[in-house]
Amino acid sequence: MDDTFQALVLDESEEGTTVSIRQLKPSQLPEGDVLLRVLYSSLNYKDGLAITGRGKIIRGDYPFVPGIDLVGEVAQSNASAFAPGDLVIGTGWGLGEQHWGGYSQWQRVQSEWLVPLPEGLSAEEAMIIGTAGLTAMLAVMALETHGVRPNNGEVVVTGASGGVGSMAIAILGQLGYRVVASTGKEEAHEYLTELGARRIIARSELGQGPKRPLDSARWAGAIDTVGGSTLASILSTLDRHASVASCGLAGSHELHTTVFPFILRGVNLLGIDSNTCPNDVRRKAWQRLADELPKALLARTGQQIALADVPSKSLEIVEGHVQGRIVVDVNA
Repeated sequence: MDDTFQALVLDESEEGTTVSIRQLKPSQLPEGDVLLRVLYSSLNYKDGLAITGRGKIIRGDYPFVPGIDLVGEVAQSNASAFAPGDLVIGTGWGLGEQHWGGYSQWQRVQSEWLVPLPEGLSAEEAMIIGTAGLTAMLAVMALETHGVRPNNGEVVVTGASGGVGSMAIAILGQLGYRVVASTGKEEAHEYLTELGARRIIARSELGQGPKRPLDSARWAGAIDTVGGSTLASILSTLDRHASVASCGLAGSHELHTTVFPFILRGVNLLGIDSNTCPNDVRRKAWQRLADELPKALLARTGQQIALADVPSKSLEIVEGHVQGRIVVDVNA
C-alpha cells in the first residue's frame, strides 16, 4: 500500500456540500476488519444526491468518502470469512452513507458487509450491476415468491431507463416475462427494447395518478422505482392477487391510495430494501445475477468514468439525464 492514495471527499459548510479529489493517508481510513484495494465503484441516484447536496444522504461525520457500491481485492483480513486475494462486493449496510464508501482506491470495512464476487462475473460487471441490479433482482425474487410468473400477463417497470429500471427489464426479459417499460424518454425506446421490453408506455400514462380507486386491471406484476402518483396508479390497475415491488421514490415519497385494491383484489405491495437485506438472500441474488444476465446485456447497460468525472455525472443523474448504469474506475 502506498503512502497516499486517491479518494473523492465531501465536506460540509454553511455554504453547502463541497467535493474534491484528495490524497489520503492509510491512517485516515475508518475502522474495519477487512482492508480492500478497491477496483471499481458505481454512480447511483443516491450517490448523486449526496454529492450534489440535493438530498440528506450522508449520516456520517465530515469529511466523508461517499459511494454506496464497491468491488475490490482483500489486502488484509482479520475475519475468517475472507483471505488476502479474495474478490468481494460491498453494498448496503450504510456504506457510502454512514460509513466511508467506494470512491477511494483503498477502503477499510466490516466483513459482514461483504459477499464474495460470484464465479463468472468480473469486477467491472459487478459494478455495472451494483446496488441497482441487486435491488432489481430482489424485486424480481419478491414477485416470484408472491406467485408472479411469465405466463400471468404483463409486468410493468417504471423509471425504466434508470439504473434499477434497466436492470429489472433485463432480468425480467431474460426470464421470459412480457415486460412493459414506462419512461418519459423517447430517445430511450430502442435501448429499452434491446434490454427486453415488449412494449413501451409514456410516463404520463401512470404518472397522473389513478382515475378512480379501482381502475381496469392491467398488470400481473410491477416493479416501481418512482413512487407517488405512479405507484398509486399501479395499485389501482393491478390484476387480482397481483403484486408490485416498491423500491424507489424518484417521483415522490408520498403515497395516496385506498384500501380497495388490497381488500377487493387481494393485491400485494412489496417493499424492497437492499440496504439491510440479509446476507444469505444477498448471496443468492448475486449468484442469480451472475448466472442469468447475459454479458452482452451488461455491456449494453454500462458506461465507465474516472473518479474525477463523478461530480459532473452526479448532476446529470439527479436531473434525469443518465441512461443505464455508470461504473467508476477509482484508479483512473
